[in-house]
Amino acid sequence: MLNLIRWLVSSAVSLVVLVAAVIAIIDAARRPERAFTSEGKWTKPIWLLVLGAGLLFAVLGALGMIQIVLNIVAIGPAAVYWYGVRPAIKPYGTGGTRRPQGPQW
Repeated sequence: MLNLIRWLVSSAVSLVVLVAAVIAIIDAARRPERAFTSEGKWTKPIWLLVLGAGLLFAVLGALGMIQIVLNIVAIGPAAVYWYGVRPAIKPYGTGGTRRPQGPQW
C-alpha cells in the first residue's frame, strides 16, 4: 500500500514537472528574440537550450528513469524562466502578427 502511494505521488510530481517544462519551452519559443536581449536576459537560443535540458530531465522523470529528487533539476530552469524571465519579456508579445481588435464583421 505504501509503495502504491509513493508511486502515485512520484508520478503526479513528475507529470506536473513535465507539463511545466513543456509550457515554459513553448512560451520561450514563441517570444521574439529582441525581448530577451532588450531586457538583459540570456539570448533566446540559450534559454531554449537550458529549458530543453530541463525538459529532458522532466521526460526522464515522467518515464521513471530518474529519482523524484532529480525532478528539482528538471523544474529549476522552468521556474527561473517562469518567474524571472517571462514577466520581463511578456510585454513584447509573442512575435506573431497582430490580430485586429474588436469584433470582425
